[in-house]
Amino acid sequence: MDSITTGPAHKAPADSRVTLAHIMSEHDTNLYGTIHGGVIMKLIDDAAAAAAGRHADGPAVTVSVDRMSFLAPVHAGDLLSAHASVEYAGRTSMDVGVRVTAERWNASGPTVEVVTAHLTFVAIDEDRSPRPVPELRPVTPEDHQRYLRAVRRRSLRTEQRTAAG
Repeated sequence: MDSITTGPAHKAPADSRVTLAHIMSEHDTNLYGTIHGGVIMKLIDDAAAAAAGRHADGPAVTVSVDRMSFLAPVHAGDLLSAHASVEYAGRTSMDVGVRVTAERWNASGPTVEVVTAHLTFVAIDEDRSPRPVPELRPVTPEDHQRYLRAVRRRSLRTEQRTAAG
């Protein structure tokens, strides 16, 4: 048997945490001299997929992006770090929160939060069908807060689907 079907029954959010970092270059800029939003979105999706895959003990695919908020511009030379972790796990799906920070290497100053995002992933088996994931067990007070916010986002998504018919 493989690890996809024999993993643990539950995991803590810390078990799935991932940080991906990338130095932004001139090739990533738009006409305004800032980094393309799509470049940042790819980093977010990659980090979220890694966190979901860690939680699911195997592949997971992006189902939706609930929200992505760009808070500050990103420039060439900035070191972007995407910090992702699973905040809620259903039967086959996972809600992943991502926080992106920028270290301004071209200017002195503190690390800045530049983007936040929430994405939903579904774990898949070798036939690309949804498969069960471990239960998420929040540990810290921050884990519990993120879990409760994820439950509210899931509830809103369900209401919106129902209202859309």
